Amino acid sequence: MTRMLAHANTTLQLARETLDIEAAALLQLKDRLDERFVKAVNMVLAVQGRVVVTGMGKSGHIGRKIAATLASTGTPAMFVHPGEASHGDLGMIKTVDVVLAISNSGESDELVAILPVLKRQGVPLIAMTGGMQSSLARHADVVIDCSVSKEACPLNLAPTASTTAQLAMGDALAVALLDARGFKPEDFARSHPGGSLGRKLLTHVGDVMRKGKDVPQVAPDAEFTALMREMSNKGLGATAVTGTGGQVLGVFTDGDLRRLIEKGVDLRSLKAHEVMHPKPRTIRHDALAVEAAEMMELHRITSILVVDAEGVLCGAINSNDLMRAKVI
Repeated sequence: MTRMLAHANTTLQLARETLDIEAAALLQLKDRLDERFVKAVNMVLAVQGRVVVTGMGKSGHIGRKIAATLASTGTPAMFVHPGEASHGDLGMIKTVDVVLAISNSGESDELVAILPVLKRQGVPLIAMTGGMQSSLARHADVVIDCSVSKEACPLNLAPTASTTAQLAMGDALAVALLDARGFKPEDFARSHPGGSLGRKLLTHVGDVMRKGKDVPQVAPDAEFTALMREMSNKGLGATAVTGTGGQVLGVFTDGDLRRLIEKGVDLRSLKAHEVMHPKPRTIRHDALAVEAAEMMELHRITSILVVDAEGVLCGAINSNDLMRAKVI
């Protein structure tokens, strides 16, 4: 069997032409934005239910992505397949919802079939189409023009520039709604708890810190040998020196030990309060874990003592704890 190989120059030329055509389509889309887009945004903001996105074929694939983007940026949304809608799934759409119907031609049979039902139910309808005189456009309460002068496909048949236009317009709609709702990074994180942003914005120091008996601490009058034993047993590379009420008085670290040895100090006779570093850096247990990571990086330290609102020692955290939690 003869193996087919693409001609390099032709392949690159077609690829560049595809990008040029689709880029031009988006710029034309930008120039056609008008008050209809604003009306569509306000329609979505006004509904008490969800945005129900629907579309057939390639427009349906784009619709699924638009619904996912809306849902993750503060606008409750779902996708309903128009073919399935005619066989029972129309029951998912309520009068408190708004439908966003996507079709380049505006004449997809499965989509056109459900339009009269939606109108009888009084469901608001936003059309995203290239067919401004189509059945979809005539039924819609507002029409967003997504027409393109030509597809990037050399045959001008396969949905390429048209689906790119739909996707970009969906993103524009999501971004406009995000801004109107005052959507913040913390809100985005709540819908993405498994992602890196979610971990950074939702994970608190108290969620990943060492607690209880795992936190190294000694009294101010503890012998140096007891101090070293506590450091070795807890494996943090440091120990807190705490008062009778649990307040942090100081900290002693591996680095402090090295510096004392370099000075030739007789360590055996020393007490914890004589070798500790007073007023160490601490972090609140309710602070974000990413703040602990930033503090470590800024001050070039690998561990931090954790305190409550009263300054009482309640935990400890080091860079390894943050890495295990995938905060850094």
